[in-house]
Amino acid sequence: MTKVTMYTDGAARGNPDGPGGYGTILSFVDSKGQEHIRELSAGYRKTTNNRMEMMAVIAGLEALNRPCEITVYSDSQYVVKAFNEHWLDGWIKKGWKRGKNEPVKNVDLWKRMLAAKEKHQVSFQWVKGHNGHPQNERCDELATTAADGEELFVDTECEKE
Repeated sequence: MTKVTMYTDGAARGNPDGPGGYGTILSFVDSKGQEHIRELSAGYRKTTNNRMEMMAVIAGLEALNRPCEITVYSDSQYVVKAFNEHWLDGWIKKGWKRGKNEPVKNVDLWKRMLAAKEKHQVSFQWVKGHNGHPQNERCDELATTAADGEELFVDTECEKE
């Protein structure tokens, strides 16, 4: 199984009405020992930081066309905890409710993440302040570029919330 390292970042700029974007870098070595890097970025309007981080991971998972063993480095504790601490399993069992029966946000994205993750073996690592992972700085750059880009999409799901 191909081993892939993924670095993700989202930049919603803290303003749901402002620019937002995400960046993802996929790094892997092929059967001939050649290293490959694939970079993805996209911009959105009217969305939140957590959605940006999730979109970054989803974009990376969906970009892989064969089953892979993936380590995702993210500076989002929200995304990392959700998968490492089994929030998802609990949410599904409770019918997508949490705590005092509060609805879980971003259910559309969590379901899309589950579908994208299904064919891969994925583990998540939290990267505090990007320490030790210089390529994550490149993700930050991609996310910022996407956020500042001219071609931004409107996040229609976010508008419904």
